[in-house]
Amino acid sequence: MTDTATDTAYALGASRTLWELVDRRAVLTPRRPVLLQDQDDGAARVLTFGGLRDRAERVAAGLYGQGVRPGSVVAWQLPTRIETVLLSVALARLGAVQTPVIPFYREREVGFALRESKADFFAVPGRWRDFDHTAMAHRLGARGVFEAYGNVPEGDPGTLPPPPSDGTAVRWIYWTSGTTSDPKGVLHTDRSLIAGGSCLAHALRLSPDDVGSVAFPYAHIGGPDYLVMLLLYGFPAVLFEHFAMPAALDGYRRHGVTVAGGSTAFYSMFLAEQRKDPARKVVPSLRLLAGGGAPKPPEIYHAVVREMGCALTHGYGMTEVPMITMGSPDDTAENLATTEGRPPEGMEIRVTAEDGTPLPTGVDGEVRLRGEAVCRGYLDPSQNAAAFDRDGFLITGDVGHLTASGHLVLTGRLKDIIIRKGENISAKEIEDLLHQHPGVGDTAVVGLPDPVRGERVCAVVEQPPGAAPLTLEEVTAYLRTRGLSVHKLPEQLELVDALPRNETLRKVLKYKLRERFTADRAQAARSDGAQASGVPGVSGPGVV
Repeated sequence: MTDTATDTAYALGASRTLWELVDRRAVLTPRRPVLLQDQDDGAARVLTFGGLRDRAERVAAGLYGQGVRPGSVVAWQLPTRIETVLLSVALARLGAVQTPVIPFYREREVGFALRESKADFFAVPGRWRDFDHTAMAHRLGARGVFEAYGNVPEGDPGTLPPPPSDGTAVRWIYWTSGTTSDPKGVLHTDRSLIAGGSCLAHALRLSPDDVGSVAFPYAHIGGPDYLVMLLLYGFPAVLFEHFAMPAALDGYRRHGVTVAGGSTAFYSMFLAEQRKDPARKVVPSLRLLAGGGAPKPPEIYHAVVREMGCALTHGYGMTEVPMITMGSPDDTAENLATTEGRPPEGMEIRVTAEDGTPLPTGVDGEVRLRGEAVCRGYLDPSQNAAAFDRDGFLITGDVGHLTASGHLVLTGRLKDIIIRKGENISAKEIEDLLHQHPGVGDTAVVGLPDPVRGERVCAVVEQPPGAAPLTLEEVTAYLRTRGLSVHKLPEQLELVDALPRNETLRKVLKYKLRERFTADRAQAARSDGAQASGVPGVSGPGVV
């Protein structure tokens, strides 16, 4: 990376708004590509930085003509396509409030997001992957429904009001389940998203010669993170609407991708492909895997470096703070394998006791955060008091410690969430639905370590007397009928005579369940490797 590229990236990172950042990059390198996407016929679509600005402004004018105004709340549930990025940037030009929704969410989550955000408009893909999103939107009574592909009008940018200038105004609402059954609306500003993307970009030591990749839903908080990174350093990324191995490899190879990743699950998928032909580098141009959002076992790091011949850097982020720490390619192997990296300048990490008292280096405690990348709070203001301490630090609920070198080590979580493939899943949401099943007396849903997904969803069920034994297929079919998203379905079912409880409030001791069923699987693998996949309930219709 040249000093000029670095200086330019830091200067661009001072942009007040996302639109200002888009415009400044378009002036610098208007003809350089920013987004690449293969079509079904194999031809590649290319959008340049200048094209991103110019087309987004025309789309903004078209939306303005349809009634979208600065401050209008626009929900969108769209897959990872060039048009999705264009629509989002157009809304940023208008100064609308965007609330992205993950495209595979269904009535429960989408309906909640629309109601709570009071969305004025809702952009959908029409029929996508054999599901009619337009029909769902109308069933939910959404206002201002429009299909974003092929029908979004364009207009004369001369009709637009001036672009927004205040980067600290709330213009983004992202959704996270957290530890409750209902999602939380997380409030972000352009500046908080730019700060998060800057952390990612600068830590990875990128250059204008790199080629990135977006293989996760652009509606995820990582979407603007990645876009900011492209805008800062002026390099392109390949978009994958459907990511599946080995089919995606052609795209990585054809476009010469140098930086790939997403989360632990992605690392595992690349490793699996590499092991099919160890003598041939699976993506010859690849120099770096990078990601976050899920636990990374040290052995995954060492296997990637050893077998794939590239670097691996892992980071720590959440919907409330899109990038907190990030490993850097010039970190030591020990730090890259065992830590989440270091925070950027401006991100304060405080490790505290339960009462908020700061703890010394090396001592585990609760991780608290303060900085520009931290969200402005929650859509429901009643949730803010419990989320921030008196000094303005966000209380993450994660447990860990800082090393003498300033690297963060995470050792657990206080929040009862499961992180599967980088997505937060509320155990309580699944438990509440299972409790309504006549064959369930009581239940606890826990996350168990999984080398591919980071964690897998395991439902442990205590059945009422005389009930017929449940199967994983029955449980997942029932949860589907109750509207639970596919990615939240349990992948393992365990039936027990009684759930372990404490002796005071009879609270279920989930850590005992994690210990038991993690140990059971490890023992099965040791006793007969060929039968490890036969551990009861490990696979089934909940696997996606």
